[in-house]
Parts: sequence; structure tokens; C-alpha cells
Amino acid sequence: MYVYYDEEGDFLELHIGEYSEGHFKNLGDGLFERVDKKTGEIKGIAIASFKKKTEQLDDVGFSLPVNLEITS
Repeated sequence: MYVYYDEEGDFLELHIGEYSEGHFKNLGDGLFERVDKKTGEIKGIAIASFKKKTEQLDDVGFSLPVNLEITS
């Protein structure tokens, strides 16, 4: 699993498996899924304004509309 956080841009990316060429599909509300260019598989998720969204977890709730299957 690959985890990347850009503090200046407040952007969190989680990627499963080997990193490959792909693109981000905007799901709305600052949520994105990373799609593999060759296979079309969802390889990860990204959250814009992550720190802002999680400052007060008691007051913030959102569900990710992405199901990731982790295989080894």
C-alpha cells in the first residue's frame, strides 16, 4: 500500500498494489478514485482538503463510494 500526503496542498492519496499509469476520476466532494489506464481497475483513492475534513471528526462524516479489494 502506498500512502502519500501533500501537507501544503492538503491532499491524501492511498494506492493499492504496484503503482501504474492512470488517472483520477472525480467522485465529488473532494473525493477521487485512481483508475489504472490499461485495466480500468480502481487502484486507489484520494481526498482533497483532507486535514480540513478531518479536523473535527465528531462533526464530519463521509463515506467513500469506492470498494477496494486487497489481494496479495
